[in-house]
Amino acid sequence: SEVFSLAFSPDGKTLASASKDKTVRIWDAATGDAIRTLKGHTQDALRVVFSPDGKRVASAGGDGQVRVWDAETGELVLAIKAHGNWVAGIAYSPDGKLIATASADKTAAVWDAATGAKRATYRGHTAEV
Repeated sequence: SEVFSLAFSPDGKTLASASKDKTVRIWDAATGDAIRTLKGHTQDALRVVFSPDGKRVASAGGDGQVRVWDAETGELVLAIKAHGNWVAGIAYSPDGKLIATASADKTAAVWDAATGAKRATYRGHTAEV
């Protein structure tokens, strides 16, 4: 299915993809072999990013959700109902403690990466962020 986003792990050994088939896949960057498939989004998985330490993979979806996975095991560690519309962008802060999201609901937000608690909402855009 279509792939919307790719991200290398900080060490460059793995690659994550976000796909129209609602999955995030982790790949061996050297061989191209699929290592694991992460399922949980109810609509397209649109964006994917590794945490700065490479221990987590965060995905953003058409379902308005942010899902954080253990990069080694594929276990879901956090699910955030982040926005009322699809999430167009996602990024970790340099220290890995925060996750920022941008959405078609015309807002951006900042979340605690450990608990999922909302730290800030940014409003004022007149179109998708």
